[in-house]
Amino acid sequence: MKMVAPWTRFYSNSCCLCCHVRTGTILLGVWYLIINAVVLLILLSALADPDQYHFSSSELGGDFDFMDDANMCIAIAISLLMILICAMATYGAYKQHAAWIIPFFCYQIFDFALNTLVAVTVLVYPNSIQEYIRQLVLLPPYDEATVNGAAKEPPPPYVSA
Repeated sequence: MKMVAPWTRFYSNSCCLCCHVRTGTILLGVWYLIINAVVLLILLSALADPDQYHFSSSELGGDFDFMDDANMCIAIAISLLMILICAMATYGAYKQHAAWIIPFFCYQIFDFALNTLVAVTVLVYPNSIQEYIRQLVLLPPYDEATVNGAAKEPPPPYVSA
């Protein structure tokens, strides 16, 4: 019979879904890589054809343009940075270099803190969030004639209550 120290009985090197921590880190890094690559493709397509994703000020209910070229370039830079961080985490887990995983870990901590702040805000101030949602401009409902390109008169302008 092999003698085992009592503190090693509870030690486990597996994470959720019964994966090894290394395998789970590689899978998580690849998943984030795929998601951020899709986001980057969407941003690049919006930058290539700005009229496709452009809303007029009457549709937005104000005199501002929230996705101008400067904001689009910042979003693309953040997406590229996230791809780099996820690639570093995947490479670090694959080659067993812990220092390469640290930026991804820091991002995960920041993301958790931000999501916790949002969750607390939703729980503490639900009435103000509901009021904010009521003030948002709603998109027109789905219509077969609009999708098929049939001529149709434009919807009436938005009037706040």
